[in-house]
Amino acid sequence: MFRGVNAINLDAKGRMAIPTRYREVLKDCCAGSLVATIDTDELCLLIYPLDEWEAIQAKIEALPSFHPMTRRIQRLLIGHATDVDMDTNGRVLVPPLLRDYAGLEKRCILLGQGKKFELWDENRWSQRRDDYLQEASKSGEIPVELQSLSL
Repeated sequence: MFRGVNAINLDAKGRMAIPTRYREVLKDCCAGSLVATIDTDELCLLIYPLDEWEAIQAKIEALPSFHPMTRRIQRLLIGHATDVDMDTNGRVLVPPLLRDYAGLEKRCILLGQGKKFELWDENRWSQRRDDYLQEASKSGEIPVELQSLSL
């Protein structure tokens, strides 16, 4: 559903314009209702259409809360989950606490990841992308699941 890398800007109020190519899809699938939360492994945000998020949240809530790792995930992902709605101009207000977590300034990258987006600070994304590429060139071991993939 969502793919591609998109350079976007946050305005002075912390709003980002959803790229035009995604707006109709988001209107159709979730009436522009999105959920933003933190990524627990990277300093970026995850942005889901509401229906996709609800399925994930139900799975997270079903995890046993007595296990420290699952409780951590519940607190972080659900605790930071914030409803954000696309306005009539296709903009979404990114809440200040989430912007602070991801270190978002004016220039950002909205990265399509299939059923969700990742929102990165542009400089952080460029560095991380370069790190990924460097790691890939050094690592000779390819997981079995990727060995049959042909690009």
